[in-house]
Amino acid sequence: MLKDLEDRRETLIKGTRDIIILCSKAIVSIHNSDIASAEVILNQAKSSLRKFKGIAGIELDKYLSVPEQELTEGFSLLSIVKYSKIPSMSDTEVAGPPYALGLLDCIGELKRIIYDKLRKSESGDIENLFRIMNEIYGAIYPLAVYDNLVPGLRKKLDVSRHLIEDVRAMITEEQRRKVLMKRIDTFEKSQISLFGNNKGGT
Repeated sequence: MLKDLEDRRETLIKGTRDIIILCSKAIVSIHNSDIASAEVILNQAKSSLRKFKGIAGIELDKYLSVPEQELTEGFSLLSIVKYSKIPSMSDTEVAGPPYALGLLDCIGELKRIIYDKLRKSESGDIENLFRIMNEIYGAIYPLAVYDNLVPGLRKKLDVSRHLIEDVRAMITEEQRRKVLMKRIDTFEKSQISLFGNNKGGT
């Protein structure tokens, strides 16, 4: 029995590492706007995870936690950029604790998307993405009391809160910059108009 457990454990360690790599590739594809590739990769990872669940059973299910988090993060991010509903636990076929942790990880990826959009002066979706960050955090925050049952939950909540505050400060600063630029532009136009009216005067 122990030899069987050891063999299954080795299989899980290698196999779940491959799933994590697939999810990372999918997230990179999402950031590169290659949504079709990301979807294919995530579905491949999901199929692999389903196979390894049968290998893990109850005895070794802890080895599925990290890949389930990564899968949740990938599918959630994909759904958000596609303007779709974030998939449920049953949709992603993951357990509750990894699902909550994976959603919190998604907040960090949303921050990265917002920063990229600002860098490219694409401010259209920023407010909506920021709202989603807050909604994810608000939905999971009440679960902080179960940190003893979901190791790392409170720490990820703290990290997520700091990420949200960073984005809030950055959006506020960007709005102030836009207001300032608009005022400068208005002032310049008024000066041009003023000097234009005085043309040919004293």
